[in-house]
Amino acid sequence: MSVALLDINDCNLRLWHDGSAQDSPGYALLEGDSYRFGREARGSARLRPRDINNRYWLQLGTAPLQPALGPARHTADLVHAHLQQLHVQAGAPAELLLACPGSMQREQLSLLLGIAQQCPFRVVGLVDRAVLLGSAQRADYHLEMQLHQSLLTELVRSGDQVAQARSIALPGCGMLQVQERLVEIAADAFIRQTRFDPRRHARTEQALYDALPAALAALAERPEYNFEVEGYRARLTRAELKPASERLLNALLENLGNTAQLLADPLLALLPGMAETFPDARILDSDAAWRTSLAQADQLVVKDGPLSFVSALPDLAATETADAGIIPAAPTAKARIAPTHLLSGATARPLGAGPVTLAGQATLLKNGEGWVLQGEAAVNGESSGSGRQLQAGDIVEIQDREFRLIEVADD
Repeated sequence: MSVALLDINDCNLRLWHDGSAQDSPGYALLEGDSYRFGREARGSARLRPRDINNRYWLQLGTAPLQPALGPARHTADLVHAHLQQLHVQAGAPAELLLACPGSMQREQLSLLLGIAQQCPFRVVGLVDRAVLLGSAQRADYHLEMQLHQSLLTELVRSGDQVAQARSIALPGCGMLQVQERLVEIAADAFIRQTRFDPRRHARTEQALYDALPAALAALAERPEYNFEVEGYRARLTRAELKPASERLLNALLENLGNTAQLLADPLLALLPGMAETFPDARILDSDAAWRTSLAQADQLVVKDGPLSFVSALPDLAATETADAGIIPAAPTAKARIAPTHLLSGATARPLGAGPVTLAGQATLLKNGEGWVLQGEAAVNGESSGSGRQLQAGDIVEIQDREFRLIEVADD
């Protein structure tokens, strides 16, 4: 499939094109009379809060923007500008398939298609992202975390089809709310242990937010972690951070019961308490949407005729291969080779089971397919964010250091 896929989740929009992904979180930063989006905007959220908007995907519409943010009249203008920037960064694919969350209303989907008509690409498909992901895994529910809420989608299987039954919004359970609670817990630990309060200054507060991804990745593998901000260190345990997730975990228990099979986006694997509360939950790989779109291309891509929102797809999980969590790659896709060692300079370190710290806040985290980048770095000469699946031969560059992932053969 030559068509590109845009997976829309405002925590991190991901545009797949020719087998590689460009990530861009749903943050807009006003710079003069224009905007910057994605990771750069997110990195200024605490430094310049009055110049930031991170609700424009959730509140997509044409009502006057409140509060005002530069020349944009409404959130639709910000979505339009974000799409254009992300499209250029991803290599300007001619055609896009859109995977949208079930929380988008019909009017918002129509508006999104209208916005896309003013962009330099053609939309050739529109699909519910929970149904897309659920069509390749046996599950009763799909869970995604957005910036301002989480979304639980019930999936029903009938014959050889999987469809959306309903979507349940879980307000107050978004990534931003969880982050606020995590930062509060971490800041209290700094005050108790060092008498340093990282929240007193915007610069150090932003540094604490920036440290969260690497910390959560490390705590997924070990019981404690040393946060470091401005030379101060505070030790926190996985158990101490668990209260930050309680509102979401309790909401899930109320809606799911004890027997439902849950399918969750990769971000949820880092949530303190998630693994203990839902030990049987299936965590998706970072490129699951792309691989599933390849397998479902015949059902999704409409070259001629009107578009409709696809909320039911063939059940790929009925096959043994899909049930094991592996979606067959397209015949033209390049096979992945999982790395076994990390080469830095003249030294090669074996990759074990736990996270591997590179430099700054960048970390390698092991998943079912091999190793995933957590944090921001350059991969093979191109900027990349968290969630990038790595393979042998990839080169990661950060802070003027180079790390090469290699495979060491037994013979």
